[in-house]
Amino acid sequence: MGLKERQERERAEVARAILDAARELFIAEGYQNVSIRKIAERVEYSPAAIYSYFASKDDIFFALAEEGFRMLSPGPDCCRDTDPIDAIRHAFWRIYEFSKTYPEYFALMFVDRTVPRINQDRERFGFMREMKTTVGASLRRAIDAGLLPGGSDPDAIFSILATAIHGAAVRRLCQGGSPHEDFDALARDTLEATLAGLRAGSPVSLRPVSPEPHSD
Repeated sequence: MGLKERQERERAEVARAILDAARELFIAEGYQNVSIRKIAERVEYSPAAIYSYFASKDDIFFALAEEGFRMLSPGPDCCRDTDPIDAIRHAFWRIYEFSKTYPEYFALMFVDRTVPRINQDRERFGFMREMKTTVGASLRRAIDAGLLPGGSDPDAIFSILATAIHGAAVRRLCQGGSPHEDFDALARDTLEATLAGLRAGSPVSLRPVSPEPHSD
């Protein structure tokens, strides 16, 4: 291994240590209560050294959120050839599975309200629009096939299903895996009941607000 490759590997290892330490601190103490100095103390580096890897605490969060959303992303072709209802079910169940497999990422990305909003970095998170477009295509296919009521708003249905599965995931996360409740069954039943209600034509009053246009 050449000098350049060794330096790149060492730099990647330090960046990984910083991200892991920051994630643990953000979860344990809350994002707003963690400073660059605290992160530096955890990895035994100086704050100046941390800044040579990440421009700010927000930048560290954005790096963690990007990792999380990429782990959550099923890829643009995952549901293209499947039954649209199965594709929708799979996409939203994936969120619940993500919350079980990566609870610290889920908590940081979806529960802690003190973290920066990811729309502050539109370019970095542009791939998330592709994720939503993939699910939106399945929703439109379901509407066109008569599997969801004609005239349904795909964005409204997306928000309703996301809220249902997020609620089940947050309940499991906050109750710490209580042995007295089958959280997997709760999440599955919540998702299926919501899908069934939508398919049966339950009135939907939600009108999603269009995102603000990107200003240069």
